Amino acid sequence: MSEMVRKTLADIKVTPAMERRLKKLAERPDSEIDYSDIPELTEEFWQHAIKGRFYRPLKEQVTVRLDSDILAWLKKKGAGYQTRMNAILRSAMLAETASKPRTRHAR
Repeated sequence: MSEMVRKTLADIKVTPAMERRLKKLAERPDSEIDYSDIPELTEEFWQHAIKGRFYRPLKEQVTVRLDSDILAWLKKKGAGYQTRMNAILRSAMLAETASKPRTRHAR
């Protein structure tokens, strides 16, 4: 198995020829950009789009106190009890927020 190699901009050795080419590209107006290989985003695209498809919320480590029967029930299904607990809480949160009308808070 090969080892992953990570590169940053600092790792790139920019030659004078590369600098000239980059400068020449930067001087070109946006009107010269060829968008022909990029599909246009139509209304139909947005009708089928899935909101938050690639969203991954940040996780935060916390300590909670649960009733022992609840913890036993979560663990009974095997590994992943914390993920199941998170899914149950998220489902409850989404159900609650969906049922409440959104109001604007005064600042």
